[in-house]
Amino acid sequence: MTLSPTLATGAPAEGPAKGSARRVPTAAARAARRRTILNWVAVHALAVAAALFFLLPFVFAFLTAVMTDSQALTTDYWPTSWEWGNFAKVWETPGFLTWWRNTLLYAGLGTLLTIVSSLPVAYALAKFRFRGRNLALAAVIAMMMLPPQVTVIPMYLFWAKQLGLDGSLWPLIVPMAFGDAFSIFLLRQFLLTIPKEYIEAARIDGCGDLRTLLRVVLPMARPAVAAVALFQFFYCWNDYFGPQIYASNNPDAWTLSYGLESFKGAHHTNWNLTMAATLLVMAPVIVLFFFAQKAFIEGVTLTGVKG
Repeated sequence: MTLSPTLATGAPAEGPAKGSARRVPTAAARAARRRTILNWVAVHALAVAAALFFLLPFVFAFLTAVMTDSQALTTDYWPTSWEWGNFAKVWETPGFLTWWRNTLLYAGLGTLLTIVSSLPVAYALAKFRFRGRNLALAAVIAMMMLPPQVTVIPMYLFWAKQLGLDGSLWPLIVPMAFGDAFSIFLLRQFLLTIPKEYIEAARIDGCGDLRTLLRVVLPMARPAVAAVALFQFFYCWNDYFGPQIYASNNPDAWTLSYGLESFKGAHHTNWNLTMAATLLVMAPVIVLFFFAQKAFIEGVTLTGVKG
C-alpha cells in the first residue's frame, strides 16, 4: 500500500503556498487602499481648505444667530440653548417685509428689463453686418470700463431733480430697460458660437429677425441668458450704493441691503439678531444659486469661445 504525499509528510502539500497566496492579496490591497487615500488627500487638500475657508464664516454666523443675547457677546462658539425665535424676531421687525418687497421688485423687474433690452442688441452685434458695428461694440466695452461713480451726479440731477423720482427705486429700475453693457457683451460672446446655418434656415422658412431671435436663437442661448439673469439678480439684490443715493430719505423704499445697515445700527449690541437678519438676507441668493448653478456655470464657460 502506497502512502499519498499528504499522509507521508503529515501536512498538506499545498498548504503553505495557499496561505501565502491569501496573505499577499491582503497586503497588496491595504497598500493600494493607503495609496488611494493619500492621493485623494494630496489632490483635494487645497479644495478642502478653500471650502472650509468659505464655509466657516457661514457656520459662525449661523451659530451666533441661534445664541442668546448674553452668549453672543462671549467667546463661547457653541450655543448653550438654540434660540430659533431670533429669526422670527427679525422677520417681525417693522419694515423688514417692506424691504423684502422692495428688493424683490428691484431685483426681479431689473433682471427682466435687462434681459429684454440686452438680448436684441447682443443679437445684432453678433449676427448682423452693418456699418459702424465695430464702433458700437467698442462703445459697449467702453461703458463696461466706466465706473458708475462717474455718472452718479448727472444721473441724480436728471432723475431726482428734473423728473422728481427721488425717494424711490425707479431711477435704478428704469435705466435697465435701455440695456446693460456687461450683459450685452456676455450675450454677444455666446451668440457668436451659434452656427449661422440655423439662422439662415429660419430665414429661408420665412422667419423675420424678431421671430428668428425668439424661436431659434433664444432657446439655444438659454445658458447665457440664465448666467446674465443671475449676474443681474445678484447685483440688484446686493446693491447698496444705488438705494443709498436715491431712496435713503424714504424708509418705505429701502431695500434689504440698505435696511440691514439700519437694522445693525439699531441692534448693535444684539449680535445674534444681526447675524439672523444677515442670514435671512443671504438665504434667497444662496438657494437660487444652488438650484441654478448648472445653467450658470454652463453659460459662463461657453461664452467667449469665439471672438
